[in-house]
Formats: sequence, structure tokens, C-alpha cells
Amino acid sequence: MKEYAAFDAMGLAELVRAGEVSSKELLDEAVSRAHAAQSELNCFSSLYPDLAEAQLADLPTDGPFAGVPFITKDLAVMIDGAPLTNGSVSWKGHVSSQDSVLTERYRKAGLVMFGQTTSPEFGLTTTTESTLYGQTRNPWDVTRTSGGSSGGASAAVAAGVVPLAQASDGGGSIRIPAACTGLFGMKPSRGRTPMGPLQTEGWNGMSTVHAVSRTVRDNAALLDASHGRETGSRYVAPAPEGSFLEAVSRDPVPLKIALWRTAPNGTELSPEAAEGLKATGHLLESLGHTVVEAAPVLNGEELGKAALFTISANVAAAIDARSVMLGRDVREDELEPITFAMANLGRTVPMMELARANNLFNAAAITFERFLDDQKLDLILTPTLFRPPEKLGVLALTAS
Repeated sequence: MKEYAAFDAMGLAELVRAGEVSSKELLDEAVSRAHAAQSELNCFSSLYPDLAEAQLADLPTDGPFAGVPFITKDLAVMIDGAPLTNGSVSWKGHVSSQDSVLTERYRKAGLVMFGQTTSPEFGLTTTTESTLYGQTRNPWDVTRTSGGSSGGASAAVAAGVVPLAQASDGGGSIRIPAACTGLFGMKPSRGRTPMGPLQTEGWNGMSTVHAVSRTVRDNAALLDASHGRETGSRYVAPAPEGSFLEAVSRDPVPLKIALWRTAPNGTELSPEAAEGLKATGHLLESLGHTVVEAAPVLNGEELGKAALFTISANVAAAIDARSVMLGRDVREDELEPITFAMANLGRTVPMMELARANNLFNAAAITFERFLDDQKLDLILTPTLFRPPEKLGVLALTAS
């Protein structure tokens, strides 16, 4: 199917509905492309076309993505009968015995899940490299990272395997891979998409799940199909006014946008990032929007410390939970060196520091909202990365 890559996910679904192509033909094409991409990019942790073909027998025909091939990230997202390793040797050989709430909703939308994409161990870095699977390469430059932790997803979509793939984000893990590979990536608000049934939030609310895509409309339509409250949710994002797909289809009104040049920790932009930010600001002005230079006042060092303590404590808890599943302690040689160090830190973080971290995050949220209100702003424009994608090996969890 030479024309396969010309369509986004909604376009492929339209072809299936019109009878111009079958869901089996789309699946076969995607699996063939996955094998080719795996050879060049190493972006898959597992492929299971047999499970996907079995799904075709009960495929909902009324879903917005009926018959469209789809892939999920090998991190905390369960598919009944499929492997789940979380990018860690300590999870090698594990097979899920149930679906996540998210994948249940994907099935109802008609998506045909046939593989899982690579993630660094527990999603802990902004490159996708692990002892278990090796290095995932960027299709634009195979010497560089495709980002992380959803770098397998971004590499696969950018390479044309599928037009849309599930991803997750705690500290940039959707946005960074999208930036590294020229895709659209959006991190939803807390409580927008489900993370159950075993838990309803990740990293104390820092992490949420959604997708990377080639088109904005695919991303919006997938959010329409997957958002909403799940059993046990401690909080839920406000219900949207209408659908997300309708929202991105409307003509935009003039917006006031803050252009933010300097990170809270003082990191300087590379010439490439500075030029990209400047060019984007000029483009927005040419489209009728107002762009002003402004930034909220935040303590980047304190927020970074709070994030480190929060993530480390969650890593320690996750490793201890895996030890209970195994009936033995997870060994040091089953973890990446930096993961092992973070777990040790997490076991020593005082409860007071975790409470303080939560308070800092809440205070930062208040600062952001007041900044938007006081300046009468609609959006904040920032770079996703301060410099171009790094060479492979620089950000790995084995790096010194």
C-alpha cells in the first residue's frame, strides 16, 4: 500500500468505512512497516500480530478509528496477553493478564493494537535507551535520540509505521520525543485520561497518558475517545465544552501569547532553539496573534529538587512492589545504575520533603494561573528543548 503513509488515522478509518481497504490489509501493512523500522531504528519492545488479528473478529465498526493499526508504549499500559516490561530487566518475561482502562477505551474506539514501543527503564530519562532493549534511533538522524521516554512511539510514527501512537509524560516524555522527531505531542491535564485499574495517577499526579501523532486532528479525536473519569479517581479534569475534535476544527480567534525565553533554572537557549522560538513567535504574529515577552517567577532549583524527590520515592515504591510480585528482592544487576541510585534516594526521602514537594507544585500552579490572569494571556510559548536532540549515549541511565 504505497498510499498508506499519506493518510492519518482518521483518514485510514474513512477508507475502512468506505470499503476501500480492509482492517486486515491495514494491519498487515503496519506490521510489515514495523519490522522494517525495527531493523533500522529499534523502536519496538514487542510485536504481537496474532493478538491483533484475534481482535479483528470483534472489532467495533462504529468507533472513530475502526480498523486502524495502533501501538502502545511499554510502560504501565496493559494489554491482556501481551508482554509488559517497563523497559527493565527486572520485568523481563512478564505478560499482562488484563487490559488497562485506557486500552479498553482504545478497543471501543476500534483501534487494533499490534505492538509495544520501547521506553527507557520506568520512563526515567529523556532518551529511549535501556540495557534490556538497547538504543532507539531517530529516523531523521540515526546517531541521535528520538527523545524519551516515549522515543519508541515517536520513532515509529515519524518512520511511517502508524500515524498515531500512545505515549505518556511525567516530565516531558510526550513533548520531548515529539520535538525530536517533528510530530505533534500533547500532555493532557491530570485527571483527563485514565491510568487504571491498578492506580489512577502516576508520580503523584505528575504523569499522564495520551499520544504522539502526525496530525493534530488525530490527537484530538483520540482524546475524545479516551478521556473521562475512571473508577476510583481522586480528581477529574473539567469536562470539555463540546468535543476536542470540534475545538481544533474551529477557526482560531486572536490570542495573546507570552514568549518565554529563559528557563526557571537559568539554562540558556542554543542558537537553534533561540531561532526556532523567534521564528515561531513571528509566525504567530503573522497569523494575527499578539506575542509579548513575559515569564512567571518560579524557583527552578527548588522545583527540580521537588521533582527528583517525588520521582525517586515512586521509583523505590515501584521496585519494592515488583519484589513482592517476584517473591524476592529485585537485584541491583536487574536495574540501570541511575535507577538503582534513584531507588536508594527514594527510600531515604523524608515524608516532610514529599509534603513540601506537593506544596511547591501547588504553589507553582497558582503562580502560573495568576500570571495568565494578570497578563490577560491565553498561551505561553516556550521551546521544548534547549538544544537539538542529543547523540545516543549521552542521556542513558547508564551514563556517568
